[in-house]
Amino acid sequence: MTMKPYSLVRFDTPTLGRNQNQPEGSKHILVVEDEQDLRQLTAEVLIDAGYRVDVAGDGIAAWTALQHSQYDLLMTDQFLPKLSGVELLRKVHAAHLTLPVIMATGCLPTWGFAQHTWLQPVNMLLQPYSFQKLLTLVNNVLHAPISVADGLPLRSLSTEPALPPMSRLTT
Repeated sequence: MTMKPYSLVRFDTPTLGRNQNQPEGSKHILVVEDEQDLRQLTAEVLIDAGYRVDVAGDGIAAWTALQHSQYDLLMTDQFLPKLSGVELLRKVHAAHLTLPVIMATGCLPTWGFAQHTWLQPVNMLLQPYSFQKLLTLVNNVLHAPISVADGLPLRSLSTEPALPPMSRLTT
């Protein structure tokens, strides 16, 4: 993969701002990942695919970003410093933010799902994943019709809609 120049808005520091180099009209994604190399590589892949990308290294920075910018997609890890992925989704739900979510994690947060059954519709991407699977899922999530059932603010989407809810895992 050829790397091209890019610039990201980072929410790892208290300074917030909008990246003036991001193309207008493209979908805006917030990537939340505490592992710097994975965060950077994921952002680069998404930028190369034409998406505008902001990054955050922990749950608190992500929550701050969500309060200051509008996103078309939230992609988050579960195991984050300061605020876990499930805790971040609880805040998103409580604030009635309507955006699709992909949780990319190495371990399913089954306890968090058991406590908060409304999390079940969140799209899961099991790590390690290929960037082709990432791009396929992102494309499917961003281009699927909104399905807000039972008043839930999160989109209930799957890469394979015919599968039962417990099979929404992409590996």
